[in-house]
Amino acid sequence: MPRPSAGSHHNDKLHVKKGDQVVVLSGKHKGKTGKILLALPRDQKVVVEGVNMVIKNVKPSATNPTGSQEQRELALHASKVALVDPETGKATRIRKTIVDGKKVRVAVASGKVID
Repeated sequence: MPRPSAGSHHNDKLHVKKGDQVVVLSGKHKGKTGKILLALPRDQKVVVEGVNMVIKNVKPSATNPTGSQEQRELALHASKVALVDPETGKATRIRKTIVDGKKVRVAVASGKVID
């Protein structure tokens, strides 16, 4: 069986998913919180609302003849974000447990069920 290359991800799973409230752990946006708009498990990246904003130039088109600039969010590496604990509002790790025959995510810090 061939081994995966150094850059490949043989396990395309993330600890967060679309709609989760997260806090940024490192980088120039450290401490900011926001909702995940897009999860990219293949690239191990997430797009967080209001975080890592950049200005993109939009080419002129028939509907927009002059062109323009727009602000949008760029993707962050998933390891830079942590789930917000629903009880304390701080960053927490998650643990997966089975509750009522269903696998759910539980906040490690408070023990609260997240989904």
